[in-house]
Amino acid sequence: MTQFTTELLNFLAQKQDSDEFFRTSLETAMNDLLQAELSAFLGYEPYNKLGYNSGNSRNGSYARKFETKYGTVQLSIPRDRNGN
Repeated sequence: MTQFTTELLNFLAQKQDSDEFFRTSLETAMNDLLQAELSAFLGYEPYNKLGYNSGNSRNGSYARKFETKYGTVQLSIPRDRNGN
């Protein structure tokens, strides 16, 4: 079983709202994908020495909220120093 299915089964066993489970899962997945996209764009992972003096680096993030059918999803949009 994957971690997702294990968490889903535990959530359902506790008889909690399934929309909340899918909302948190969607939020986590989207934030992970945004971080992976920035790593692919920059060509190095966070805290990797390849990023030092590379001309472009991570420069924090900003928060955005999106409405989905499962509820409000809070995303942390990463940004790079050059604003690309």
